[in-house]
Amino acid sequence: MKRLIILGAGGYGRTVADVAAQCGEFDEIRFLDDGQTGGDILGKCGDYRHCADENTWFYPAFGNNQARLNWIDTLVGEGFSVAAIVHTTAYVSPTAKIETGTVILPKAVVNTDCRILRGCIINLGAIVDHGCVIGEGAHICLGAIIKAENRIPAGMKIEAGEVVANRTYPL
Repeated sequence: MKRLIILGAGGYGRTVADVAAQCGEFDEIRFLDDGQTGGDILGKCGDYRHCADENTWFYPAFGNNQARLNWIDTLVGEGFSVAAIVHTTAYVSPTAKIETGTVILPKAVVNTDCRILRGCIINLGAIVDHGCVIGEGAHICLGAIIKAENRIPAGMKIEAGEVVANRTYPL
């Protein structure tokens, strides 16, 4: 049985759980959260070691880009598996590379020869055109368009609907 433990049960955490459930890769999806309780919340974020086994994957669902990366570092550093989750309606080119801890939401596009580094969020309907590199922990918001051959800096947030012209952030 493959299980996903999401750190953070807020809006983004619930979105990740919804997308993961739709993908059908996990048999069980539960949360750890420091401020909420409930039937699907197993404890606080710091309890992650107690949830780990060979069938458990983690995802730190924090909107704060640096916090998300810090948690990925902690989890991977301790030998735990961190999921990359891609919704079934997203298009990801077979030549694109998606690193651990990245979530690609419905209707997003990651085109030819792109690299999406660890811990990124490619949000609903966002487009990352050919040859782009999205830096660690970056968030490409709803409907944003990253045109060809850009290297988006680590931790950057591209706002909803924003269009980044070709080579604005040169490779």
